[in-house]
Amino acid sequence: MLSTTKAIVLSAIKYGDADLIVKCYTQLGLKSYMLKGVLKSKKGKLKAAYFQPLTHLELVAKHNNKGNLNFIKEVKVSYPYQSIPFNIVKQTMVLFLSEVLGKSIYEEEENNSLFEYLEAALIWLDTNDDIANFHLLFLLNLTKHLGFYPEKENNDALFFNLEEGRFTNSIPRNNSVTAENLTHLKALLGINFEGLNTLKFNGLIRQSILDILIRYFELHLPGFHKPKSLAILKTVFE
Repeated sequence: MLSTTKAIVLSAIKYGDADLIVKCYTQLGLKSYMLKGVLKSKKGKLKAAYFQPLTHLELVAKHNNKGNLNFIKEVKVSYPYQSIPFNIVKQTMVLFLSEVLGKSIYEEEENNSLFEYLEAALIWLDTNDDIANFHLLFLLNLTKHLGFYPEKENNDALFFNLEEGRFTNSIPRNNSVTAENLTHLKALLGINFEGLNTLKFNGLIRQSILDILIRYFELHLPGFHKPKSLAILKTVFE
């Protein structure tokens, strides 16, 4: 049975000489699709260019049982990016965030709030210029949908326990945030994307907070590892 859904591309992996296996987060949940012959076809409706990282699509697809590859009949771009393709910083962020999402989202069940968050956040990135700290807030907000957003109670405490996801005055044995990094983390917790311009983070602060967030993901998501594109992102912000 065919169904129509919006989708955000997470990854596209070459399979054989001419096929792609594409993973998307859709309004129906996490889905993987087999695109047969797409890398060699010049006349087909499906083009490999549609499946770049974090592209917004509308799909007409046949969805099988969970765990099986699905098949796309029709595709179109639902939101064409205006600035991301022409901005190296935004491009690098998109590459990094697509890798994080691919390592973070495993549940195949429908989650409309997660899809709406991804869609709105990426459109914000495309349509705004003050984006140096976007990836930090994107990752922090993503934890709301993945189930380990920091508890805000007792946020005047001296430490943040990364393993427990809460503020505390008891000194954690390890994996804690304190001093200036704690102040910066609290500042990030208190804003939305429109408030990013209020953050006065320099490159060193930005890198420290990013490392903390990556460690937070590692502690709360089994099998999560540092994205390979992290090194590229660091280089762009040096």
